Amino acid sequence: MSNDGDGAGAGRAAPRRRADALRNERTLLDAAAAVFVTSGVEAPVRDIAARAGVGVATIYRHFPTRADLIIGVFRHQVEACAEAGPALLATSETPHAALGSWIDLFVDFLVTKHGLAAVLQSDNAGFEALHAYFIDRLVPVCARLLDAAADAGEVRPDLKAYELMRGVGNLCIGAENDPAYDARRLVRLLVAGLRLP
Repeated sequence: MSNDGDGAGAGRAAPRRRADALRNERTLLDAAAAVFVTSGVEAPVRDIAARAGVGVATIYRHFPTRADLIIGVFRHQVEACAEAGPALLATSETPHAALGSWIDLFVDFLVTKHGLAAVLQSDNAGFEALHAYFIDRLVPVCARLLDAAADAGEVRPDLKAYELMRGVGNLCIGAENDPAYDARRLVRLLVAGLRLP
């Protein structure tokens, strides 16, 4: 009888440990993303550890190299952006409002992503795989938001998600090096301009 109890307890402990490890990894990735936004992808690991409230060794245990950490942040941010689309569509006043909020998150993602390409240039296959992952995960989310806005008569029905995302990306280029340039303002004007009269 005690063996059954031990087995049940062990069964509960393992999923709890996995959930804790996943939560800890998310905390590290959120901290790294925030530090990358303010200090770039070459920011000291100790700064990320301090923001996450952990020791440097904990980061290296989860992400043995800087490239592993950067790729982890990239994937984490892509997933957060992908998951936000349906949630915004369900909770926003209109599909166009959901699209605008999602594009704001996409701009945040693009800022976080800055520097990734340069870090991974020596590994073209790795970079291409990340780019394909980015396209595969986010274009359908943007398309769903655009389709909902078109179905509601808010935007033209012939807009393509990839074109919109590419345009937003182009508006964000160089914004981090020029404090006089407000990419977010221009992106918001672009999204506002999508509305049908």
